[in-house]
Amino acid sequence: MSTGSFQSVGRDYFRLHMVTWNVATAEPPEDVTSLLQLDVQTPTDFYVIGLQEVSATPMKFVSDLIVEDSWSHLFMATLAPRGFVKVTSVRMQGLLLLIFAKQMHLPYIRDIQTTYTRTGIFGYWGNKGGVSVRFSFYGHMVCFLNCHLAAHMNNALQRVDEFEYILETQDFDIFNTPHVLDHKVVFWFGDLNFRIADHGLHFLRSSINSGRLNLLWSKDQLIMMKKNELFLQEFEEGPLNFKPTYKFDRKSDTYDSSSPKTWLGFNGKKRKPAWTDRILWRIKPKNLPSEDDEEDEKASTSADNGMDEYPILVTQNEYTSDMSYGVSDHKPVVANFTLELRKCFDVPLVHVSPVGVWSADQNALVTYTVQEDFMSSTWDWIGLYKVGFKSATDYQTFAWVRENELPEINEVIQISVDKDEIPLLGGEYVLGYYSTNMQSLVGLSANFQIQESKRAVTEGLIPEDINGLNK
Repeated sequence: MSTGSFQSVGRDYFRLHMVTWNVATAEPPEDVTSLLQLDVQTPTDFYVIGLQEVSATPMKFVSDLIVEDSWSHLFMATLAPRGFVKVTSVRMQGLLLLIFAKQMHLPYIRDIQTTYTRTGIFGYWGNKGGVSVRFSFYGHMVCFLNCHLAAHMNNALQRVDEFEYILETQDFDIFNTPHVLDHKVVFWFGDLNFRIADHGLHFLRSSINSGRLNLLWSKDQLIMMKKNELFLQEFEEGPLNFKPTYKFDRKSDTYDSSSPKTWLGFNGKKRKPAWTDRILWRIKPKNLPSEDDEEDEKASTSADNGMDEYPILVTQNEYTSDMSYGVSDHKPVVANFTLELRKCFDVPLVHVSPVGVWSADQNALVTYTVQEDFMSSTWDWIGLYKVGFKSATDYQTFAWVRENELPEINEVIQISVDKDEIPLLGGEYVLGYYSTNMQSLVGLSANFQIQESKRAVTEGLIPEDINGLNK
């Protein structure tokens, strides 16, 4: 988080890194450092990763319900050591959406909900459609919608109809944001499958090879459809200054070079390059748009209507593709945004703290205090997490909150943790209060050290064994 001198005017700045990638049922590459721009110095607060065509055979999908799929596992294993925790994920067959946030933001991400819509073959099997995640971030309602729309050149109208259907049918159990477009900020992305109309293959390739991408923009179907569809005009998109990301020969930077003859001998044709993979965003309009309201073209929009005490500004810093990945016939598309906002609150719902020195030689104590009224539950729990944990369920141990009545505001509650549940070898840990109703960690302690126990010494747990156990 980069706040710096802006604190004085009550504004904060958050960096959002987004990826959309049709992975064409491939297994993930060994390294996603370039994709996530982990070697770039600018700090990031959020990662939002939308994938399409994740391998979804029946047996594969069943196994993914039991354990994390290989793509989720790779991103979690890559981001967790850097302090990013998976906030939530949603999957519908080949569509997968993952949200990661810096550990310090977790108590301010609330009311997390996910949903999905099928639009494929009779809406069955989920081969096309949309998956979404919505939540409140420091009080600002945001929604992320990952779509895979109908394929083929002549289905531009169907793609728009499918997107409209997804927007109409998705709903959330939140009174003030029951639908996608009710949110203050919506990010719409995925394999939207819009093609480049009219131009022939030779003109397309010569324009791409000469870097004259602007010659193709007027025939991009999404840009064309936006001229006629008012609801599409509310979505912003940066300039398409990167090469079309579909269709490539796998493991190469060469556009589709397949034979123009099919195996049956009928005439086939190579896929024309297209910007199928896109990332757009929408700030909730101040009022219904009119034809007279022509906004300046810019990659920055604001929800400040003069009346809003807590406006939000979204600025796109980068919109590009990463050509270094070849496992799929699509190249991934990456966008970086800055979210500028004033926090509606900056106090967690629950204050959690360890008491005294912790080690596995004695029972330990936790205190927690509810600082603001919320829908707490006797099913809420406090987890002990090793710093670098992957998700809210990646705890070392946990303890239920008070079993009988729920605590009063500012009442200090003390919970005991059995010494047998405390890690023998110690290390850096954090305590987190998990709200079952909010599906999120609504309170985190400061990081603290658990001391190596005497039992660890007597049982001969030496560093080599430690490394072996932690793998």
